[in-house]
Amino acid sequence: MRAKSAPSAASAASAASARTAAQFVALLVLGAVLLALGLAIGSLGWSPWTEAGDTMRLILWDIRAPRSLGAWLAGALLALAGAVAQGLFRNPLADPYLLGCSAGASLGVAALLFVMGISPAAAALALRVGMTGAAFVGAIGAVLLTLVLARGVTQSLRLLLAGVVVGVVLGSGAALLTLMNPDILRAMQAFMLGSTGYVGWSAVQVMAVALGLCLLTALGCSRTLDALTLGEDTARSLGQRLTLIRLLLIAALSLATGAAVAQCGLIAFVGLVAPHLVRSWGPTTHGALLLLSALTGGALLLAADIAARWVIAPQELPVGIITALLGGSYLLWLMHRRKAHFGGAGGGQ
Repeated sequence: MRAKSAPSAASAASAASARTAAQFVALLVLGAVLLALGLAIGSLGWSPWTEAGDTMRLILWDIRAPRSLGAWLAGALLALAGAVAQGLFRNPLADPYLLGCSAGASLGVAALLFVMGISPAAAALALRVGMTGAAFVGAIGAVLLTLVLARGVTQSLRLLLAGVVVGVVLGSGAALLTLMNPDILRAMQAFMLGSTGYVGWSAVQVMAVALGLCLLTALGCSRTLDALTLGEDTARSLGQRLTLIRLLLIAALSLATGAAVAQCGLIAFVGLVAPHLVRSWGPTTHGALLLLSALTGGALLLAADIAARWVIAPQELPVGIITALLGGSYLLWLMHRRKAHFGGAGGGQ
């Protein structure tokens, strides 16, 4: 029996590795195809490819290219953060905004816009900071506040509750500032719905660096995430340094979410749906899950951005509306399928 079980386990591991490699290549090809579509789709269609001139070159390389790459990078960051959050908190409904990042970013942007209307000096200072800087500072500040309220990272439940409290309080602060100055409502609405239309090459560079750092950190901690699926006590008995690993993972989660939100606003469901999609393709370790989730999230958000440009062209929809529709529909379908599966299993008994 032992002689038979060893080759069986080896063949199963080999099959899993082959499946992961195939999925990795397929997602890379899909991303490349979507990037090509992103360069082609816009109010002028294919004309920037076929017509010469500085204007057409500007449209293609300074507008469409960074926007498409930025959408892919933002989706990858959010999906990576979602996979980290779900593994760290052992909660399939965890998303990148769980620790208050979204509310903190919203408050940062609302405070910036509110200050700009106080005086010319305040407006000049606010312009130096920029909406991107305000959103990033707000997101990171919210996470730090969550850690303070949770008294560290040792208890997952306390972290979750602190994140919920911080999100509610900071979200209320952003809403209050918006009500006090209705002139900023339109800008806040654009931020809350998410947009990739303002992403430039500098934003692409920031998100690329953030993705590299966060992906390396998360992959380095992937074995601890595998151990955590068996419970915290088991993970400790296996020699995992949970406090240090939690700090590293929360730092990666916060940086990934803050970088994406600062550049593209609040984009719903990508970080929640992408890891579920990867899991639906078959069982996998967290190392493969993190990498495939990032590739899947990039493809999802880039596809949503292309759809946002195309559906009511030459006008555009906020990309957050597309992701909410697609992500919400997928989760409803997944819930219905699981309910039907368990219902059938129960009926068979």
